[in-house]
Amino acid sequence: MSRKSPRNWLWGPLSRFGLIIAAVTMVVDQAIKWWMLEVFNIEAKGTVTVTPFFDLVMVWNRGISYGLFQQDSATGRLLLIGIVVVALTVMVCWLARSTTSLSAVALGLILGGGVGNLIDRVVHGAVADFFSFHAFGYYWYVFNIADAAIVAGVVGLLYDSLFGSHKKVSNTP
Repeated sequence: MSRKSPRNWLWGPLSRFGLIIAAVTMVVDQAIKWWMLEVFNIEAKGTVTVTPFFDLVMVWNRGISYGLFQQDSATGRLLLIGIVVVALTVMVCWLARSTTSLSAVALGLILGGGVGNLIDRVVHGAVADFFSFHAFGYYWYVFNIADAAIVAGVVGLLYDSLFGSHKKVSNTP
C-alpha cells in the first residue's frame, strides 16, 4: 500500500497557476471593496444609480450566498469562518489534483473569492456587497467581485467536468 506525502496532497502541477489566479482575484476584490468603502464612501451615499438596470448599494451580508444563514452573533460568525476555512482547504487539495488549465483557473477563482470574502468576515464581521442588477421590477441579489469570481469558478468546474478534454476518449493504446 503506497502512501502519498503531505506535499502531494497540497501541491500539484497546476497549483502555482491556480494560486496566482486566486491571489489576483483576492487582490482585485479587496482593492474594489477598499475603494468603495474608503474612497467612494458608498455607505454614506445610499443607492447610486449607474444605469437603468444597475445600482451601487451598500449591503453587509452576515450570512452566506444570497444572504442565507444570517449570523449576528460572534459564535455564528466564527462558525461561518470555520466552514469557509475548511472549504478553502478542500479547494487547495482539489487544485493539487487538477489536471486541466480550466479547472485550475476555476478553482483559483473560487479560492480567491473565498479568501476575499473571508477577509471581510474577519475584518468587518460581514461581507461587503455593492453591485445590484435589476430589470422589470425584479432585483437580483447584491454581490461583489468575490461572489462573481466564485460563480464563474463553479461554472468553469461544471463545464470542465461535462465537456473537458479529460472526457475525450483516446484512440491510442
